Amino acid sequence: MLDETLELLRKSIKLTQGKPLEDYQIYSTQKMLDNNCYGLLLDMGLGKGIISLSAIDILLYQTFEVSKVLVIAPKLVATKTWPDEILAWEHTKHLTVSVVTGDPKQRIAALKAKADIYTIGCDSISWLVSYYQAKWPFDMVVIDESSKFKNPSSQRFKALKKVRPYIERLYILTGTPAPNGLRDLWSQIWLLDEGTRLGLTMTKFTDTFFIPDKRNATTIFNYKLKDKTGEQEIYDKISDICISMKTDDYVKLPERIDRTREITLSAETMAGYKAFEKEQVMELIGGQEITAANAAALMNKLLQYANGAVYDNEQDRSWHLVHDEKLEMLEADIEAANGVPFLLFYQFKHDQARIMERFKHLKPVNVKEDGAIEKWNKGEIPLMLLHAKSGGHGLNLQFGGNLVGWYGVPWSLEEYLQGVKRVHRRGQKHDHVMNLRYLAKGTVDELVMARLDDKSETQDSLLDAVKAYIEKVITS
Repeated sequence: MLDETLELLRKSIKLTQGKPLEDYQIYSTQKMLDNNCYGLLLDMGLGKGIISLSAIDILLYQTFEVSKVLVIAPKLVATKTWPDEILAWEHTKHLTVSVVTGDPKQRIAALKAKADIYTIGCDSISWLVSYYQAKWPFDMVVIDESSKFKNPSSQRFKALKKVRPYIERLYILTGTPAPNGLRDLWSQIWLLDEGTRLGLTMTKFTDTFFIPDKRNATTIFNYKLKDKTGEQEIYDKISDICISMKTDDYVKLPERIDRTREITLSAETMAGYKAFEKEQVMELIGGQEITAANAAALMNKLLQYANGAVYDNEQDRSWHLVHDEKLEMLEADIEAANGVPFLLFYQFKHDQARIMERFKHLKPVNVKEDGAIEKWNKGEIPLMLLHAKSGGHGLNLQFGGNLVGWYGVPWSLEEYLQGVKRVHRRGQKHDHVMNLRYLAKGTVDELVMARLDDKSETQDSLLDAVKAYIEKVITS
C-alpha cells in the first residue's frame, strides 16, 4: 500500500506552480513512514515541511495510523509557514490546521477546534503539556527546528520529556542540529529514542565522548571530543534514525554574493566609541570572572554603539542616539536599489525604531505584521524588517526578492545562516542573492563578522574572542 502511494506521489504531487516533488523528498517521506521516530537533518530549503506533510497525509488518510498531529515550531513558522505550506501543494490542500496561539482562552479554543494538524510555538509547549498532562491527545508530533530543544535544562525540553511516553510517532526537523557543537545533539536524539543511542543522560553522553576543554577551577566552559573518531562514532550511532542531506547535493541554487559595507566612523564618533569601549571593559574586569554571560552582555553593548544607539535601561528599553553613520550607508544602498524589495535584519529594538523612522516614506513593514509575508512574496513591500532570532527560522521569503541586508550581524552562526537562507533557497528566481553586511570599521562588528566567516560555533570561541578583545583594549 505504501509503495503504491509513494509511486502515486512521485507522479502526481505538484506545487501550485506545477513542480513535482523531488526524488530525495519522496525518499525522505518513505523514511518517515517506515520509522515511528526519525530525524530529517536537511539543509535549509530542501523542503522538510512538504516532506512531513506528505507523510502526515498518508498516515492520516491512507494508512490511518495516526489521528491527531501536533507541529511544534518557532512562533512565526507555526503561525504562518505551516498553514501556507499546506495550501501550496495540491495533495495537502485538504488538510485542516488549527493554529494554537494567543492568550490561554484563545489557545484552548484552538485546541478544541476540529483539525488534522495543530501548530504551536516552541515557547508555548510547557503550557500545552501542563494543560493536557497525562491526557496527552497527540499520537504524532513533528518538531520543526529541533535545535530549539538542544538544551536539556530548558523548560521546553523538560516539558516534552514528560509526555514523550504518550507519543507514538515523533519526528525532528532541522538544518542546524548542532549549532554550538556535537553535545547539542543529545537532547534532540533523546526525544527520538529516549536515550537508547547516545545515553540516558547528557552526563553519560558527555563522559563517553568528551573531555573538558576550556575551564577554571570550578567551571567548565566547553568540551572537546576525546579522539578524532568520536564525531563519526556519534553519527554512526544515530544513522539508522536520521538522514542528513546538503543543499549542494540535491538543489542548484543561485549564486550567493556576500558583500561587506564598511562604515568609517567620524573621528568624533570613533572617539566616543573608544571611550565607551574602555568604560565597559573596565567595568567588566573590575573583579569579575569573564563568563559567557557577561562576555555576551559586553559585546551586545558595544554592538549597540556600533549600530548607532545604546540602551539606557534594559528593563524599560529606553535608549539614546550616538550616531547615524551606519544608517547613512544603508540609505545609500536602499536608494541605489531603486524600489527592489530589500529584506533587512536588525539586532536591537532601537535599530528597528530608527530604521522605521528614517525610511518612513517607504512604509517599511515588520515581518510579524499581519499579511506581511504574503505581501513580501508578491513584491509589494520595498523594505521589510525582521529580527534574526525570532524571524530567521523556517520562513519562506524567497519569492519576494533577492536583496538581503544585516544592520549589524548576530553572534550566532545559526541565526546568520538561517537568516540568509530565508531568501537563498529553492524557489528563488533570480540568478543571484546579494547578502550585504553593514559593519563599522574599528569596532566589535569586525570581530563578530570574523567569527562568522570562520564558522566559529562554540562557546569557547566567544570567550577566547572576548578575552583577546579585552586585552587589546586594555593595552591600547
